[in-house]
Amino acid sequence: MRTLAVVGGGAVGLAVAWQAAEAGWTVTVFDPAPGSGASFVAGGMLAPLSEGWPGEDRVLAFGAAALAAWPAFAERLRAITGESVFVADETLTVALDGADAADLRTVADWLAGFGHELSVLDRAGVRALEPALARTVRAGLLATTEPAVDNRRVLTALRAACAGAGVEIRAAAVTALAELPHDRVVLAAGARSADLWPGLPVRPVKGEILRLRQRPGVSPAPSRVIRARVHGRQVYLVPRADGIVVGATQYEAGFDTAVTVGGVRDLIADAEAILPGIAEYELAEANAGSRPGTPDNLPLLGALDDRVVAATGHGRNGMLTLALTATLVPGLLDDESPAIAEIASPQRFPALQLSPGGVR
Repeated sequence: MRTLAVVGGGAVGLAVAWQAAEAGWTVTVFDPAPGSGASFVAGGMLAPLSEGWPGEDRVLAFGAAALAAWPAFAERLRAITGESVFVADETLTVALDGADAADLRTVADWLAGFGHELSVLDRAGVRALEPALARTVRAGLLATTEPAVDNRRVLTALRAACAGAGVEIRAAAVTALAELPHDRVVLAAGARSADLWPGLPVRPVKGEILRLRQRPGVSPAPSRVIRARVHGRQVYLVPRADGIVVGATQYEAGFDTAVTVGGVRDLIADAEAILPGIAEYELAEANAGSRPGTPDNLPLLGALDDRVVAATGHGRNGMLTLALTATLVPGLLDDESPAIAEIASPQRFPALQLSPGGVR
């Protein structure tokens, strides 16, 4: 039996481990605190179209393929674990001023060129869908194919799926990939991946996020994901069974995961500008995580040498891209490389960044 070590027990690592075990590998996951990193803090948006911008064609192609992989992946998770992970079916991006409204039309026109038809709504159209939004909202862009998942349900389901497939999860750190005795290794250590493969172009990007709990008598959360730009800052509201997730700040702050007063202040102010009713919600949690960013906002997915495969660098789209990543990795372990994986190949970066041999 072929043995595989997956280094990293976040959502991507667990999903890869599950799919590899189902493909016949004997899998061990190594992580000192499985499921406690950026995956635990995520909002769960699956929105590669709404977040796109003209010129980001490769990011769009990978994101659209990742979105298409989710229905079958989620259904398989539900069938095995009984866990339903979706919390919204659509994404509505709204504009507060004329410039942002024009940007929505620009994005819609660009996406139409790739066969993705999104609806541009006027003020009345937005209010018909989500009447609780602020009256200052001027326009909207509706993506009917962009759902959202509950990240913590995903983690719970993946842990159960791994257990059912015989994956061993060890709460232990790995200090050198070369010391692992397994036949193959998947590096899925998120923002810490460069610690194990020095020079790998993955860096931590801090993101703060709030979880708001609905109190009795308070207006319910929107049924859709709501995205907007307020004072130049991106903000999103994602429904949960008991309230709303509000995110997310973005800082180049190394591995600092302290939640700041300024971050909380900006998130609440920006969210309230879109949904005034959140002022009556309970502030249940304020968390921060380190997203694994790359220079071009695409993950690193493919061979680093003849033994180690990278599955890292998913940035703020870890939840979006984990289904596709998990589907592709078993093939990558058998040296198969479909066209969509080539978009995210580590070989797009200079060889000097990819050749430390995994030894620190």
